[in-house]
Amino acid sequence: MADTSPAANCMDKLKSYVKTPKGVILAAEILVSLIILICYAASLYGGYTAVAICAMIFAMIYFGIFMMEMDKQILLINWLWSDLIRAGIGAALYIITSLIAVIRGTGDGARIAGGVFGLLAGILFAYDAYTIYLQIKSGSQHAAAGTDDTV
Repeated sequence: MADTSPAANCMDKLKSYVKTPKGVILAAEILVSLIILICYAASLYGGYTAVAICAMIFAMIYFGIFMMEMDKQILLINWLWSDLIRAGIGAALYIITSLIAVIRGTGDGARIAGGVFGLLAGILFAYDAYTIYLQIKSGSQHAAAGTDDTV
């Protein structure tokens, strides 16, 4: 007898969504943000944790929304554009704060490690933004309104 409880349904959605390309990217963003958070928390100066916390929380929110397919139910928000803005801002903030952490992290190995992982996260978030941009570009070409050239 199959288990049809809501928890089993949620686990099935989680397992299937993590196998999709977007699910892999969001799961990697969450994991890398957690690693960066741990590195910055272990450093002598933990002031760089805000970017990792915010990026991880927003990635978790979008992971949950896309996993549960709530983006198809809540049509008030343009999810592709909001996800593009999230990924673009995350990439920019990670690259900026990571460069600062690596440059000023002399003698603090945890801060340098967090900065290096932050640079990798910046690249990951930028790749996510690029893939979202390609989705928007391909979707807007197919949904373009026809033009009438008659006068």
